Amino acid sequence: MTYDKIGYARVSTIDQDLELQQERLKAEGCVIVRAEKVSGASREGRMELATIIEFLREGDELVVTRLDRLGRDTRDVLNIVHECEQRGAFVTILDPHVSTRGEMGHVILTVLGMVAQMERRFIKERQREGIGKAKANGMYKGGAVRINHQKIRDLSGSGIGAMAIAKVMVCSRMQVYRVLNANVS
Repeated sequence: MTYDKIGYARVSTIDQDLELQQERLKAEGCVIVRAEKVSGASREGRMELATIIEFLREGDELVVTRLDRLGRDTRDVLNIVHECEQRGAFVTILDPHVSTRGEMGHVILTVLGMVAQMERRFIKERQREGIGKAKANGMYKGGAVRINHQKIRDLSGSGIGAMAIAKVMVCSRMQVYRVLNANVS
């Protein structure tokens, strides 16, 4: 029986590029590389990862370029590793090279996951401090508005449905509902 290396590439935003990850995974011998553009903060919406895990067979190997491509929360990463192991498969992170084929790989993955999660908390804390300081100095104006809320309200007012508005505005239907519901209160 042959075993497959299956690559998983992920970036958080639409304007980020998957190409480098995909090339690296193919160079590592991955016969299949699945990719998606979705946040790694949770498993929600990560359909490609779910598909890979669902089809893993005993002896297969899930390969990612870096731990944060797999997940940003220690518990989430460990749950993914556990699900792979339940199927008899292994997980390998390329940078730094860590694999669950050996017992030490589990320890290293746990520590790396904890460090990544702690680092994310520190970044968010520094960001909050910076925003607080900028607000106190009258410098903070908030994030840039990415969607024209008035145009969404106007389109809705003219009887156009949320799905059609989303297509016109090049956004998700959920974003349309958020804008429309923000004005209800």
